[in-house]
Amino acid sequence: MKVSPFEKVANYLILGVFGLVILGPISVIVTLAFGPENASVAQEGRVFHWENFPTAWEVARFGQYMLTSVVVAVIVVVVAVLASILAGYALGTMKFRGATPIFYLFLLGIMVPTEAFIVPLYFDLRTVGLTNTVWGVAFPQIAMSIAFGTFWMRTYFRSSSQALIDAAKLDGAGSMRILWQVLVPIGRPAILTLVLLTFMWTWNEFLIPLVMSPNGSVRTAPLGLAFFQGQYTQGTALLAAGAIMVALPVVVLYVFLQRHFIQGMLEGAVRE
Repeated sequence: MKVSPFEKVANYLILGVFGLVILGPISVIVTLAFGPENASVAQEGRVFHWENFPTAWEVARFGQYMLTSVVVAVIVVVVAVLASILAGYALGTMKFRGATPIFYLFLLGIMVPTEAFIVPLYFDLRTVGLTNTVWGVAFPQIAMSIAFGTFWMRTYFRSSSQALIDAAKLDGAGSMRILWQVLVPIGRPAILTLVLLTFMWTWNEFLIPLVMSPNGSVRTAPLGLAFFQGQYTQGTALLAAGAIMVALPVVVLYVFLQRHFIQGMLEGAVRE
């Protein structure tokens, strides 16, 4: 389809406007993060104030909060992605009694908001002694991520080539071998996308760590940033520096997985 010069210009203008809308707030935060912390520091005449980052890191104890977020995110991503692959494979390629009701049960997990069950869940986890622990923060997010991950992976497995699966069966491959040696390698784009989404949702989660750790012993990075904001209402430079440090892991992982996502798409096209 031939695109006219007017359509090209209009597309670039629209993309430029959306780019400004998205990058505008980010540029403001970056500018504040490298700006002076107060008027006395501003009189020094330096353009970039790199000391805002180590100061915010030390004062707000971001090292401890980052470590907690990494531990929780790794647990949730590993368990949720593995369980989603297995459940999606079973619901997407196998026919058994009760498959449809089980799938609808997973869909129900996507539809119910966190606010609807967070209070009774807190009392349940407190009864078994899991509040104020990493597992008390991780388990609810694992369940939520599995609900979406199963829906995501089921869609991929249902669209997989049935001829490829039948060929693997003729070669004597069992169900688990077909999954891990045939479908998972060619499904790398879908799996990496699920990893990225699960990590992003887990890293940015605020309500569950707040409720499941009332004494603050398991405080994640976003939660630590919120309490840091309460301490430094006027310290916009330190707040902006803390916000950048909290958001940086998600940005780095996105850039890294984006490269592998494109590579997986190209490899799949070559195989076809």
